[in-house]
This record gives sequence, structure tokens and C-alpha cells, in this order.
Amino acid sequence: MKTSRRQFAKNVSAALLSAPLAASLAQAQVPAKPKEPSAPPNPQPSPTPAKPSPVAEAYADVAHARFGDKVKPEQMEQLGKDIKGIVDASDRLRKVNLKNEDEPDFVFIA
Repeated sequence: MKTSRRQFAKNVSAALLSAPLAASLAQAQVPAKPKEPSAPPNPQPSPTPAKPSPVAEAYADVAHARFGDKVKPEQMEQLGKDIKGIVDASDRLRKVNLKNEDEPDFVFIA
């Protein structure tokens, strides 16, 4: 028995239209898990401000030398915090060990 293009298109459209209904019915049949009481969270000590790394201090010194006369002191303080955050993030990235077979986190499509 041969299926015509028109019949095939009808079958595909019927399947696409009925898929959300089938998914909602399948999800409705899954019993809800009883909510277990969770233990109270352990109080975490407040993090003490860490001393900036020497690299972050060096970058802040360079920024102060280049732009110190054009930037207000509170802006320079914020810049120092931003630089520290960037240096800390780069240190965390360097600590991640990648294997040779690890792929990039994106897919290239031309």
C-alpha cells in the first residue's frame, strides 16, 4: 500500500498536533513525590573579604597609573574589585582540567 504525499502530510500534522496532548497525559499519570521535610540549612560563616592576589594588585596599580587622574577614588575602588573578580574567575578557569577529547561548548553550523 502506497501512501500519498497528502496522506503523509495529514499523518505528520496529526502527530504534531497530538504530541502536546500525549505529553500532558503522560505527565499527569506520574504520581507526585511526597515532599520530605528538609533539614534546616547549616549556617555558613560569612566569607571574609579575601586579600587581592598580587596579579590583581598589579593590574589595579597599572590602571591607577594610566587613569588615576581621570577617575574618582570610589570608581578606582570599584575598578579594583572588578579586576579582582576577573583575576579570580581566570584562576578558577585555569584549575579546570580538560582532556584532549573535550569538545567546545558550542556547535558550529554554517
